[in-house]
Amino acid sequence: MPNFKIVPAVQAPLILLIAMISMQSSGSFAKYLFGQFPILTVSAMRLLLGSLILALIFKIWQINFRQVKWLSIIGYGFALAGMNMLFYLSIDRLPLGIAVSFEFIGPLSVALYHARQKFDFIWVGLAILGLILLFPFDQATQSLDPIGILLALGAGACWALYIVAGQKPSGVSGNHTVCLGMFVGMLCLMPIALLTGMSSMVFEPQNLIMFATLAVLASALPFTLEMIALRNLSALSFGTLMSVEPAIAALSGFIFLGEQLLWTQWLALAVIITASIGCTYTTQQAKNKTEDKTRG
Repeated sequence: MPNFKIVPAVQAPLILLIAMISMQSSGSFAKYLFGQFPILTVSAMRLLLGSLILALIFKIWQINFRQVKWLSIIGYGFALAGMNMLFYLSIDRLPLGIAVSFEFIGPLSVALYHARQKFDFIWVGLAILGLILLFPFDQATQSLDPIGILLALGAGACWALYIVAGQKPSGVSGNHTVCLGMFVGMLCLMPIALLTGMSSMVFEPQNLIMFATLAVLASALPFTLEMIALRNLSALSFGTLMSVEPAIAALSGFIFLGEQLLWTQWLALAVIITASIGCTYTTQQAKNKTEDKTRG
């Protein structure tokens, strides 16, 4: 197994892209499962199986639990549970790309908070423009569910907390932080799922296979990769690079759910990707200048 701790910073954007593709492709699969199981059941099972898979992969029994900073882990887990639950509730009411656009306000706020260079505001501004273009303003017949919007905004707030909590020292490796945090998130959601109609059918072999697939695509793989990226990117770079996520969500909705894109939404993809590339370039340039001054 590769040692994720030594991944160089130049690979972080690629790692983050893989995480986003996995996450947003899983959104379409989750919508399919909504037709068979309650939404909170899908959410809780995703975290349960995701935490178990990570426990095996990263050998959780090797953790020195005396070193764990549980306040950081619990905060991370609560943010993860809230983001997971609220996002799934929102995509039941909104198109996938639109829900992610509203949710993205959370990490975008983190990017704005950490903006320091003049070019940073240009890239964040382009990301905002791209998000605006994603909305189907010229399709008046497709009104947006206000409850769905509020749920997506709530998921975005949890997303912002997730970014902040993921950067705090937890006393263990980033991989173990994801695993423990996901388990805490599962403990938050499982009682609610049980009270809202979770049945024993979820543990039938064919259903467990579907939930395990969702857990890998939507939790185990992307959250692990995002944690790796958080360790190798600044909060500004991470927040702005995540602007690609609504674009990937819109494409996933188009491919798997038949959600048609307008020409303005195709333009939004180009604008958002430009912002991401620009942010990566200027941040790297600033880092190189700082290193040169240090050597001098």
